[in-house]
Amino acid sequence: MSDICIALCTCPDNEIAEKIAREVVSQKLAACVNIFDNIRSVYRWENQLVCDQEVQLVIKTCQKQVTALYDVIALIHPYDVPEWLVLDGISASNSYFDWMKSSLR
Repeated sequence: MSDICIALCTCPDNEIAEKIAREVVSQKLAACVNIFDNIRSVYRWENQLVCDQEVQLVIKTCQKQVTALYDVIALIHPYDVPEWLVLDGISASNSYFDWMKSSLR
């Protein structure tokens, strides 16, 4: 099994999302970041029900980069508690996996 994983992180707006995406790809911590804008998030924060417009990052990386990736995001991200979900056990075509490996440190 490969060590490919997907990390999910929401952002307050496109400017922050693109700043994070550019930084983690530039540092070769992510092979690719998809940015989905105009999503609606409903959650509880400080005992209040919140409904916010957000931007979702889908970050393609490998397991060995997850800690460094999170560290960079935590420095840039404005939220007190950024969403950080890592999905393991991802499979990919051999050619996509090879491209990912060549795009990461």
